[in-house]
Amino acid sequence: MDSLTPTPVTAALRLCLHALLAGLLVLTALRTAGDGTAHATAVLVLAGVMAALYGAGALAPAVQPRTRAAAVWLAALGAVWLALLALSPEALWLAFPLYFLQLHLLPARWGPPTVALTAVAAIAGFLPHGQEVSPGTFIGPLLGAAVAVATVLGYDALFRESERRRELIEELVSTRAELAEAERTAGTLAERERLAREIHDTLAQGLSSIQLLLRAAERSLPEDAPATPHVRRAREAAQDNLAEARRFVRALTPPDLHRGSLPAALTRLSSRTSAPELAVRFAVSGRPVALPTPYEVALLRTAQSALANTVRHSGARRAEITLSFMETSVSLDVVDDGQGFDTAAEPVGGESGGFGLPAMRARARSLGGRLSVESGHGRGTAVAVTLPLPAAGGRAYGYPDDAANAAGTEGRAA
Repeated sequence: MDSLTPTPVTAALRLCLHALLAGLLVLTALRTAGDGTAHATAVLVLAGVMAALYGAGALAPAVQPRTRAAAVWLAALGAVWLALLALSPEALWLAFPLYFLQLHLLPARWGPPTVALTAVAAIAGFLPHGQEVSPGTFIGPLLGAAVAVATVLGYDALFRESERRRELIEELVSTRAELAEAERTAGTLAERERLAREIHDTLAQGLSSIQLLLRAAERSLPEDAPATPHVRRAREAAQDNLAEARRFVRALTPPDLHRGSLPAALTRLSSRTSAPELAVRFAVSGRPVALPTPYEVALLRTAQSALANTVRHSGARRAEITLSFMETSVSLDVVDDGQGFDTAAEPVGGESGGFGLPAMRARARSLGGRLSVESGHGRGTAVAVTLPLPAAGGRAYGYPDDAANAAGTEGRAA
């Protein structure tokens, strides 16, 4: 008769029920023996049988709520109780612990009707004994049955609510751990991107300029000049260090971009973004062209941020990512059919550690682009970022391309 999820409260309630039935059995046996009735011995025997039967069922592992063994055990207890009630009117009180047993062990649709039948049997079994009949004879068993039903149903409702709260707390704790891990990962990736930009802006560009200036100096020196070997070795050292710096920049780019192009990374992002009843689709519009790494990083991060907001806040069933290549620009659109929000009340800072809308806008502005957000309550959300394509041999991410810088430097040196 163990509960499926034992707690100190349920253990205390079971002990109280055991004590109540044992006490009522002892009371019935003592009062019947004290009255000196002809059936005193039979009552004592039946009380002992009922106590043994109850103890066996309470200790039996097979007697569990909503099982056949529990129904058989209750039927046996009820039969012994009816026999005891036929011999002694004091057995009327044993109906009260039986109410709780029936409500606890029987299915919900059978518990209350069985309790009502037990109350009727208690009243009907009391009347033939010639005892004084009063309104309490009828009201007592019926009121006890009503109290038992209300108590058990109320406890079940509280228990279910407690279980729901426990599951919710476990889910919140798990989600908090996932968010903390995601923020740590986001911080690590953001620092990697910052270092890549710094290396690209300073070391790589400086070494490229030094290399080409030394190449121009080497060309301007006679082959047999004493400084020519030193200039050549300096140029080769600058060239080796430039290659190393470029390897650092490639190593610090987002892992998703290591395994292919930006469309491939967005396809993987769409396939692994999961939420209940959310379908994410990705499409490419126009003819894809190779983009500088900062552009790919910015577009990938914007897609990740927008999808994270969709999963956490929108309750959307469908989201679409579209990467569009145009003649002079490239754009990324993330559209969902979620609950939307009031863009006029947009928060000033991101809620997820720098991946909010302000961070996306700052990233787009740093590349000379723009970010637009269209949303409204019940109308879904559309996030669009547009970046101007760098001209051939021009600038990307606001910094001179290595090849363009090299050509310009070599021309000036020549």
